[in-house]
Amino acid sequence: MLVESRKGNIQLRKILVYFWACPAVMFSFCAHAADTPAAGESGARARIVVVGNPGAMVAFEPQEAIVQGMVDQGILKLTGKPALKEAWRTFVSPKDVVGIKVYSGPGANSGTRPAVVGAVVKGLLRTGLPPSHIIIWDRRLLDLRLAGFDALAQHYKVRLAGATDSGFDDTVYYDSAIMGSLSAGDLEFDRDGKTTGRRSYLSKLVTKTVTKIINVSPLLNHNLAGVCGNLYSLSMGSIDNTLRFEGSAERLATAVPEIYAKRALSDHVVLNITDALIGQYQGEQMSLLHYSTELNQIWFSKDPVALDVTAIRELDQERQDRDLLQGNDNPDLFKNASFFLELGVSDPAKIQIETIK
Repeated sequence: MLVESRKGNIQLRKILVYFWACPAVMFSFCAHAADTPAAGESGARARIVVVGNPGAMVAFEPQEAIVQGMVDQGILKLTGKPALKEAWRTFVSPKDVVGIKVYSGPGANSGTRPAVVGAVVKGLLRTGLPPSHIIIWDRRLLDLRLAGFDALAQHYKVRLAGATDSGFDDTVYYDSAIMGSLSAGDLEFDRDGKTTGRRSYLSKLVTKTVTKIINVSPLLNHNLAGVCGNLYSLSMGSIDNTLRFEGSAERLATAVPEIYAKRALSDHVVLNITDALIGQYQGEQMSLLHYSTELNQIWFSKDPVALDVTAIRELDQERQDRDLLQGNDNPDLFKNASFFLELGVSDPAKIQIETIK
C-alpha cells in the first residue's frame, strides 16, 4: 500500500510544481487543504521508545556496558519480543547485508557515537549475521576513520565504507530542475567537459550492496534542515551533487524527503535510532560541547519522521532553557515527508512516546 501511495504522490508532486510557480493557485490549494485531513497522516500514528540511564555518560564519555544495556532494552521494547536474537530477527535475517548509516562528520563527541553503533553491531551478530555482512557507512570513509569507527570495525571484524568512495550508480538518480556545480567525486564531473548537472546519483553502496539499512543519527542541530537526523543523514549521505541543496532550507525541504523516498533507500530502512546520549543544540558540523546537554538517552522507532520531529522539539527546548535564539526547524521538510510522501508522522499529537528509565 505504501509503495502504491508513493507512486500516486509522484503525480501529485508534478502538480505542485505548477502550484509553486503560481502563488495564487497555491494559496487557494492551501486554504482548501487546511480543511482536509492530511493524506499522509489521517489515522496514522507513530511509536518511539526512549531508553534513559543517568549513568550512560560520564564527562561526555559513553559508558559502553550501560549503552549496550540501553540498546538491548530498546530493541526488546520496540519489538515486544522476549529475547534479543528474536527481536533483532524482526529487522534482519542472516542472509542480509546490513548497512548501519551513521553521521560521522562532527566526530565521535557530537556525531553518532561508536559506543551506540557497537551495541547495534553486537545485536546483529546475535542473529547469526556474518561480520562481513555488516557495513558501518557514511558519506566519506575519511570521516568514519576520524570519528573512531575504524577501530570499532576492526574489533568486530565488520566492514567500513564511504558512499562516495564506493562510486555512484549511473542508473539510479534523483533528478531536479535545480542545477548544481559539479565537483570532484561527482559522477558527471568533467564527463565530456561537463561542469553542471541536475542529477544526483545514488551510491552503489545502497543500490548494489546493502539489503537492509539501520539509521543511527545523533541529536545534533542543523541550521537549515533543523536536525542532522534520520531523513537528512541518509538522503544527503547517499548521493552526489549535493551542494545545490545544502545552502537553502527551501531546497532541502523538497530534496531531502524526495531522495529518502527513493526505493533504493526508504524501501530498505528497517530501523531508526536517535543517539540522544548528548543533545547538541548549536554548532552543526562542529563539535561544541559547551552547547550540549548530556541527556543520557537513546531513541528507537520505525518512523524516521517522528524521531526527527521529536529531536527538533528537544533541541528547541534546550535553546529555550538557555534563552538562545531558536533555530530554523524547517517544518516544510517534515510536512513534505509526511503529507506528500507518507514517510512517517510529523504531528506530535500522533506520536506515542514510551519511556524506559
